[in-house]
Amino acid sequence: MTRPLLIENARIVDPASGTDQMGAVLVENGRIDDLALGGPVGVPEGVEVIDAKGQVLAPGLIDMRVFVGEPGKEYRETLASAGAAAIAGGVTSFVMMPDTTPVVDDGALVDFLIRRAEAQSPARILPAAAITKGLAGKEITEFGLLKEAGAVCLTDGAASIQSSALIRSAMAYAANFDMAFVHQVADAGLVGDGVMNEGLFATVLGLKGIPREAETIPLARDLQLAGLTGVRYHAAQVSTQGSVALLAAAKSGDPKVTAGISINNLCLNENDIGRYRTYFKLSPPLRAEADRQAVIEGLRSGAIDTIHSDHDPQDSEVKRQPFAEASNGAIGLETLLAAALRLVHSGDLDLLTVLGAMTRRPAEILGLDSGRIARGAPADLVLFDLDYPWQVTERDLRSKSRNTSFEGARMQGKVMRTFVGGKSVFVHEDGI
Repeated sequence: MTRPLLIENARIVDPASGTDQMGAVLVENGRIDDLALGGPVGVPEGVEVIDAKGQVLAPGLIDMRVFVGEPGKEYRETLASAGAAAIAGGVTSFVMMPDTTPVVDDGALVDFLIRRAEAQSPARILPAAAITKGLAGKEITEFGLLKEAGAVCLTDGAASIQSSALIRSAMAYAANFDMAFVHQVADAGLVGDGVMNEGLFATVLGLKGIPREAETIPLARDLQLAGLTGVRYHAAQVSTQGSVALLAAAKSGDPKVTAGISINNLCLNENDIGRYRTYFKLSPPLRAEADRQAVIEGLRSGAIDTIHSDHDPQDSEVKRQPFAEASNGAIGLETLLAAALRLVHSGDLDLLTVLGAMTRRPAEILGLDSGRIARGAPADLVLFDLDYPWQVTERDLRSKSRNTSFEGARMQGKVMRTFVGGKSVFVHEDGI
């Protein structure tokens, strides 16, 4: 039992209810006990009071795509270091991809990760289970046992299943257990040896390109199979104008279809690669500016549902290589919110839309009771200064890896406090 907490004088922004208003939140026993909007509130006796001084109080972010090295590659990231990075970025819950050693394709490992995360991480870690054994794309795992063990969704992480017949069988099986089927859409043959977006810039750099059709063709197939099987389908991450059009058409007839986008593809384009900067080598690759504008419109229209960090720690040995030989991936837990706020400050998207894609929609897709500021909801909250200026530097990152695609970037908007289960787990040095 912890002392009740009152966060007053806060700008409460809750996408689940459409709230954007000054008010106060009372937290007790790890949950939101009361909510008052408008003028000043009375302070109950014996309550700890935090004056938010007009800063934004929002539901804690839920990141649907995070890679963690533990078990197997703890030198890249551990549950503890990922959790520390998460809370510094206002992420109170994140879905951990099954790309570990061993792969998370067994209920016993799901159970182990849940228990270890509870002991090691200040953020809530939600294990995802593999669709296929060993992520090999050949044999389906035991979905029922994985769900029973606590897996929140099914995905093959960075791998894309190529067999349409296997995907259909897996989707039908997942539908029986009402589990979200999260799939990375990439045609292996069309990706081939490509390392960046196909186009003039790739030609200038002398690098092999990845066509947009490497994403849109498997996405079109997945959407048809999702309609056939009735599964809750989530396109893990899209990046092209064509994908937005496909999703908009599919959603008009299938409310179970959802899609996510990486903060990298939302804020950056292929030109950021510059002269072979390997921290910008990602999957899917950074696309043209026209694609970036299209996915922003996709978020605005609802064709795209969620924004995630695609946090993928890689050590310097595999990133500081010639561009074609470097590994894909960038870390992003600590910069997710600040990077997303760029779209708010630029006027591309409003604050409710951006926060909703990182709180309300992930919670709805995963069936969580968090992602909202409401009586009885878990007190997973983030307090941030919308205008706080800062610069991303490697030395300040809490992740064990340093491969950020926002190195040196100037940001506007900083997390001041993070609460998980009503407990203050992170306070910025300039925080309240």
